[in-house]
Amino acid sequence: GPLSERPLMEVRLGELHTWISTRDFSPQGLLGTAQKAWNSYFAKYINVKKGGPAGISMLLTGYCLLSYSWNYQHFKRYRWRKYH
Repeated sequence: GPLSERPLMEVRLGELHTWISTRDFSPQGLLGTAQKAWNSYFAKYINVKKGGPAGISMLLTGYCLLSYSWNYQHFKRYRWRKYH
Protein backbone atom coordinates (compact mmCIF):
# COMPACT_ATOMS: atom_id res chain seq x y z
CA GLY A 1 0.00 0.00 0.00
CA PRO A 2 0.90 3.64 0.08
CA LEU A 3 3.76 4.66 2.34
CA SER A 4 1.56 6.89 4.50
CA GLU A 5 -0.69 3.95 5.42
CA ARG A 6 2.09 1.55 6.42
CA PRO A 7 2.81 0.96 10.11
CA LEU A 8 6.25 1.96 11.37
CA MET A 9 7.53 -1.61 11.56
CA GLU A 10 6.93 -2.08 7.82
CA VAL A 11 8.81 1.07 6.74
CA ARG A 12 12.34 0.62 5.38
CA LEU A 13 15.13 2.74 6.79
CA GLY A 14 15.53 4.66 3.51
CA GLU A 15 11.81 5.52 3.52
CA LEU A 16 11.73 6.64 7.16
CA HIS A 17 12.19 10.39 6.47
CA THR A 18 9.39 10.39 3.90
CA TRP A 19 7.13 8.35 6.20
CA ILE A 20 7.69 10.77 9.11
CA SER A 21 6.86 13.73 6.86
CA THR A 22 3.44 12.18 6.15
CA ARG A 23 2.52 12.00 9.87
CA ASP A 24 0.09 14.46 11.45
CA PHE A 25 1.83 16.28 14.32
CA SER A 26 -1.09 18.52 15.22
CA PRO A 27 -2.54 18.12 18.74
CA GLN A 28 -5.54 16.28 17.29
CA GLY A 29 -3.27 13.97 15.27
CA LEU A 30 -1.09 13.18 18.29
CA LEU A 31 -4.17 12.52 20.42
CA GLY A 32 -5.53 10.17 17.75
CA THR A 33 -2.21 8.33 17.63
CA ALA A 34 -2.16 7.93 21.41
CA GLN A 35 -5.75 6.67 21.37
CA LYS A 36 -4.96 4.17 18.62
CA ALA A 37 -1.91 2.91 20.56
CA TRP A 38 -3.98 2.53 23.75
CA ASN A 39 -6.74 0.66 21.91
CA SER A 40 -4.17 -1.67 20.35
CA TYR A 41 -2.52 -2.34 23.73
CA PHE A 42 -5.90 -2.89 25.41
CA ALA A 43 -7.05 -5.32 22.71
CA LYS A 44 -3.80 -7.29 22.79
CA TYR A 45 -3.10 -7.55 26.52
CA ILE A 46 -6.15 -6.59 28.59
CA ASN A 47 -9.33 -7.48 26.72
CA VAL A 48 -8.59 -11.12 25.83
CA LYS A 49 -10.53 -14.33 26.47
CA LYS A 50 -7.66 -16.18 28.18
CA GLY A 51 -5.89 -13.27 29.75
CA GLY A 52 -3.39 -13.33 32.52
CA PRO A 53 -1.76 -10.74 34.70
CA ALA A 54 0.76 -9.79 31.98
CA GLY A 55 -1.12 -6.76 30.61
CA ILE A 56 -1.88 -5.19 33.97
CA SER A 57 1.61 -5.93 35.32
CA MET A 58 3.24 -4.31 32.25
CA LEU A 59 1.11 -1.22 32.78
CA LEU A 60 1.97 -1.04 36.50
CA THR A 61 5.66 -1.63 35.82
CA GLY A 62 5.68 1.15 33.25
CA TYR A 63 4.00 3.48 35.71
CA CYS A 64 6.52 2.63 38.44
CA LEU A 65 9.49 3.21 36.13
CA LEU A 66 8.05 6.49 34.88
CA SER A 67 7.28 7.64 38.41
CA TYR A 68 10.78 6.73 39.59
CA SER A 69 12.39 8.58 36.67
CA TRP A 70 10.35 11.71 37.46
CA ASN A 71 11.41 11.61 41.10
CA TYR A 72 15.04 10.58 40.58
CA GLN A 73 16.18 14.03 39.45
CA HIS A 74 14.50 15.53 42.49
CA PHE A 75 16.30 13.13 44.85
CA LYS A 76 19.60 13.69 43.06
CA ARG A 77 19.35 17.48 43.45
CA TYR A 78 18.32 17.12 47.09
CA ARG A 79 21.34 14.97 47.94
CA TRP A 80 23.67 17.39 46.13
CA ARG A 81 22.44 20.38 48.15
CA LYS A 82 22.46 18.46 51.41
CA TYR A 83 26.08 17.31 51.27
CA HIS A 84 27.82 20.13 49.37
